[in-house]
Amino acid sequence: MDTATPAVTVALHDGASVIASSGQVDARRHGELLLPAVDRVLAEAGVKLDAVTGVVVGVGPGPYTGLRVGLVTAATFGSALAVPVHGICTLDGLAYAAGQDGLEGPFAVATDARRKEVYWARYEDARTRTGDPAVDRPADIAEALAGLPVVGQGAVLYPDAFPDGRGPEHVAAGALAALAAERLAAERLAAGQELLEPQPLYLRRPDAQVPKNYKVVTPK
Repeated sequence: MDTATPAVTVALHDGASVIASSGQVDARRHGELLLPAVDRVLAEAGVKLDAVTGVVVGVGPGPYTGLRVGLVTAATFGSALAVPVHGICTLDGLAYAAGQDGLEGPFAVATDARRKEVYWARYEDARTRTGDPAVDRPADIAEALAGLPVVGQGAVLYPDAFPDGRGPEHVAAGALAALAAERLAAERLAAGQELLEPQPLYLRRPDAQVPKNYKVVTPK
């Protein structure tokens, strides 16, 4: 599952392929949409929740509130089912999906970070990120990414900075699950990239903060 972008996306993977998936784009209803999406996917696959043997969740980068919905839900499922919970970078999922659509590297991925900024990373190919994710204004990185295709909503929102925009626009949980399955298999063969701890990748502080010069008033 992933809630790091405006997409609320869930998929069920059997280790070889995606057997059911759901995706809705609504940046303000992550908490409302996620659990019904899980129910739909399980019903479509004809299985119960207790058949799940592991959980993969997008860790962002993403806005604070939406991102935490997926992470808390994944942690809850992991605890209730006593199964492992794996994290994976949301940008990596977009890059992998772009590769499945035929895009060859190098390229970049950029998602909406609000505040007229994007979360972004550069990729050598669909499976290989070349550096850590970052958050910047599009104009500040346009020259560094000049000539590269840019995957994701960032290219849609800022075409002047990223003229060679490519799909997909939003991450899909099916791509996250497929990439995670590959990495888990690679770990068993003592090769490949490890999966992440299911901890949020914010890259900046949340919008809601305690005001400065806060005056505490206590009763006498």
